[in-house]
Amino acid sequence: MRKFIYLCSHLCVQVPLLPIAVLTVIPLAVCPSWRPWGAADIPILGNPGVGQWIVIIVVAYTIIDTVRGMIDDLRHGRVGVDLLAVVAIAATVAVQEYWASWAVVLMISSGEAIEEYAQSKAESSLTALMTAAPQTAHVVRRPGVGVAGVNTGDGSDGSSDDRCDGFRKVAALPSSAASGSSDAATSHYDTVAVESVTPGDVLIVLPGETVPVDGELLSGSATLDLSNINGEPVPRGVFAGARVMSGAVNGSTTLTMRAAEAARDSQYQRILALVAAAQDSRPAVVKTADVLAVPFTVLALAIAAVAWLVSGVPTRFAQVLVLATPCPLLIAAPVAYVAGTGRLAKSGILIKTQDVLENLGCVTHVFFDKTGTLTVKQPQVTRVEMLPGAGTHLNEDHVLMMAGVVETYSVHILAKGIAKAGTEALSRLHRRFEEGQRLCPQPDADWPGHGRDYPVVKHIDEDAGKGISGEVNGHKVRVGRLSFAASSEDGFLPVERIVPGRATTDGDRQSGKQGEGRLADEIRTRFGMLAPDEMASYVSVDGHLIARIVLRDVPRANAKSALARLRGLGVAKLSMLTGDKRSSAAIIASEVGIDDVHAELFPEDKVAAVTTATVTPSRGVTMMVGDGVNDAPVLAAADIGMAMTDGTSTAASESAQVVIMNDDIAAVPRAIAIARRTKRVMLQAVLAGLALALIGMVAAAFNLIPVVVGAFLQEAIDVVSILWALTALLDRD
Repeated sequence: MRKFIYLCSHLCVQVPLLPIAVLTVIPLAVCPSWRPWGAADIPILGNPGVGQWIVIIVVAYTIIDTVRGMIDDLRHGRVGVDLLAVVAIAATVAVQEYWASWAVVLMISSGEAIEEYAQSKAESSLTALMTAAPQTAHVVRRPGVGVAGVNTGDGSDGSSDDRCDGFRKVAALPSSAASGSSDAATSHYDTVAVESVTPGDVLIVLPGETVPVDGELLSGSATLDLSNINGEPVPRGVFAGARVMSGAVNGSTTLTMRAAEAARDSQYQRILALVAAAQDSRPAVVKTADVLAVPFTVLALAIAAVAWLVSGVPTRFAQVLVLATPCPLLIAAPVAYVAGTGRLAKSGILIKTQDVLENLGCVTHVFFDKTGTLTVKQPQVTRVEMLPGAGTHLNEDHVLMMAGVVETYSVHILAKGIAKAGTEALSRLHRRFEEGQRLCPQPDADWPGHGRDYPVVKHIDEDAGKGISGEVNGHKVRVGRLSFAASSEDGFLPVERIVPGRATTDGDRQSGKQGEGRLADEIRTRFGMLAPDEMASYVSVDGHLIARIVLRDVPRANAKSALARLRGLGVAKLSMLTGDKRSSAAIIASEVGIDDVHAELFPEDKVAAVTTATVTPSRGVTMMVGDGVNDAPVLAAADIGMAMTDGTSTAASESAQVVIMNDDIAAVPRAIAIARRTKRVMLQAVLAGLALALIGMVAAAFNLIPVVVGAFLQEAIDVVSILWALTALLDRD
């Protein structure tokens, strides 16, 4: 009940004519013909009573306000088509149908209120994004916290002790302050407007608050809810040094961060800019609807004039016009498109303009980038191959665990995949240990996964382009190219350790690259051949080459089903564009269900392929789907560029018309499905509303619908068409 009262009061504030129209019924009903001034006829109006004069005054105000709105529309390049309402209300007064005049005023005001409600309902998802925008920030004001390397100039600021992270060594600063978990860390900050934050400021974000700007996490760890950014339902754990995005909601502990961007340049503001642009834009179909309202107005006036001329009764003119409503065109169409835009935003799909929503429903040819779009962003471990004859008691999980530990410190393209697999292997080893299994002899119980929570890592050293080495629980581990992993510290391959029964001689050590090449070929032969799309990192432990880790570019788990749904939606052609080798591209294409593959392409070749399809006659609408990082030219070349991001990329919004914020390829067919349903609902609402209006006008022309009844019936038609347009919000695709 309270919510209903709030809604009514809000609508009355937005549409002040509504309460006036409602109250006007009292004098019209109580004293419609009371004339304290006596008989005084006025041309056309006759001699109205007090109640009728009040209606006339309200009608005059309504006409003036409506005409002012029409002029404003024309100034903004939109067709002012409220002429029907003006003529209809004036006609009811002219024929002295004051109850009908009041009904039309009530219908106009309530129609505005319904439009206001429908727009706010359709924009609910977009409004939720905007209201969640952070407004304030807590800037830390304590000794030793500030921008890295800043000297205050007082000669005693300790600037010589500034660390690269911006914290100076101050004895009075509790060690817990950096973690943001103590009262001491949260009791020395100033709350300022988010626009006042500058890059380099150290900020405190309290539990449940929204991160105000993009920055770097200084706390040891934090849990962030990214649902406002990318729709991700499960909170994400991040650790010190991680990028923290504005718009994320902090978890249950206070975090400390350093601002990297001003508020206006942060990720959430970019999202809001996209939302605002889409909200303010008008798709071509809505502009067409505005134009179509003009012939509808002419048709309505013609029907009304003919009814008057044939019947000779002026009231017929008013009867027809009170039923002539262009609202299905003027209100239902934009409401449906705003509702569709809101549904897309709720699904983590942002569009730049509503024209994109219209074009999405017409897509017939979709191009996909391969790496990072059809596949996961980094190569993943598919298997571990133990070297035959290596004579080790270690198994695949041991190899993955140790390799993963050292690869954690690497920036190589394969490192993240191995590190991820290593973490999973450690969990399996821990689980087996807890279950009482001892897969290694007792002297080797210090191997990773055997009772230790985390392995002890020392002496990490990465040789760029070759591999990385380190000590794991006292055991020397080397991961990388075959020549790097198999070599000893002097750089030569320890032949005797790899090929049993063969001793190393001085001749072997002098044979150079030729001998090493023969040995490397022999080792690869013992492992077996790799598939065209596979790559490998070799692992040695304590100088013994024992295994290789095989990785490949793995398709996304739902890529095949997403592409199948695109075909089910009637998308005629799916193509892959990639700079990768043809053999590798063909394997991925066959796994996800694409038969049109363009491989070994340079960026300009990708643009040419999309441009050719775009300019082909009878081509339909082309769309390019990429990761938004290095696909900017080809995204711009397609009719629609769709960038897939995880909500933390800022490059996507520059060149793409559609941005998927949750890095889910299933959002591609979902976007098309929402766009098609939105257009279908819009057409249904418009056609149904116009058909009902035409039927009502014809019936009124034959005097089947009284003028007062017609006014209320016109409002019912508006309500039906607008409510039907709002069904675009429902998830039925």
